[in-house]
Amino acid sequence: MRILAIDDQQLILLSVEKKLTELGFEVQIADCGKKGIEIYESFQPELVIVDINMPDMSGLEVVKHIRIEQQQDTPILVLSGNTDESIIVDGFDLGINDYMKKPVSLNEMAARIERILGVCTLPNEKMPSSKDQILQKHCVGVVIPCYNEEERLSSTVFQEFASQNLGYHLCFVNDGSTDNTLEVLENLRKGNEDMISIYNCPKNGGKAEAVRQGMLQLAQDSQFNYIGYLDADLSTDFRDFDDLVNTLEKSDFNIVSGSRISRMGANITKESARKIISKTINLIIQTILGMPFKDTQCGAKIMKREMVTPIFEKKFITRWLFDVEIFMRMKKFYGKEKVQSLICEQPLKRWIHADGSKLSMKDSIKIVGQLGKIALHYKAQ
Repeated sequence: MRILAIDDQQLILLSVEKKLTELGFEVQIADCGKKGIEIYESFQPELVIVDINMPDMSGLEVVKHIRIEQQQDTPILVLSGNTDESIIVDGFDLGINDYMKKPVSLNEMAARIERILGVCTLPNEKMPSSKDQILQKHCVGVVIPCYNEEERLSSTVFQEFASQNLGYHLCFVNDGSTDNTLEVLENLRKGNEDMISIYNCPKNGGKAEAVRQGMLQLAQDSQFNYIGYLDADLSTDFRDFDDLVNTLEKSDFNIVSGSRISRMGANITKESARKIISKTINLIIQTILGMPFKDTQCGAKIMKREMVTPIFEKKFITRWLFDVEIFMRMKKFYGKEKVQSLICEQPLKRWIHADGSKLSMKDSIKIVGQLGKIALHYKAQ
């Protein structure tokens, strides 16, 4: 049986195509409404799966074309992150057969398709494994800077997350590593090419430049709603990072930043010496920013895609304190008062200090001088 899937986000589209092909369907895909209509005319599908929010032509316009202009009764399944009740009602009024709200599992999608078409795809014992594979509501790009991480990269964790959370894309930036990090990353990517990419920097430029390059690389892809970064050692794990994304989805914030605040009910583990130094540095940062941040240096942040270019287009003046520079640039763009309504500092539930940190205690002391450099630089602008 023939199925046409229409969605402007490749990460979602390719995941749907792969699942349906595994189930034995003949599948064609289109990344926009106009192209979808063209394929519909020639392909004559027995089911159309369509997203609602697409830039050139909405999913409802595609439905109108099929139902009103073509006067066809081809079954239509809407698969969308749009949960607006009026949109859903309009869809059913136009004659859609079902409306699935993202996030949704691939198994549920398959079950609904079976119901609509009145078919059984494959016996349960022969079903391809798709346990916990979830189509996300939005597409999220995650930059993961890596420098000599051969021993610390947990390949299995990254692979499992990418394969189960469809809509996430992990971009590993190899920052001129001198060990076998690049080889480890290439092996990690095998079989996950759509969900994992590698940006290779021939020379080590520091974490700030690695993150900057990765963020700008992902920002060129319009399918991403949100782009962020995460440390390779996963001291902040994916569960907390996904919580940051959920906050951004449900709010008017432009940036959500993780915060390693020790409190009851949270597992925040730091070395004693680091705790003292961190508190001192945070006080200095609060003074420089003039904003009540508790923790600017947490390596987990997510932002709307349109924020990336204005924040990251210029090189940072420090190798490690670019997080402070991000907020200084935001403050410059929006002003002190408004910027505080655009940034959310969200406490993490878990944060574990990982052995092998590239930032030594000696480096921590140098940070004070670097903060002075930042204060002078941005004051002069």
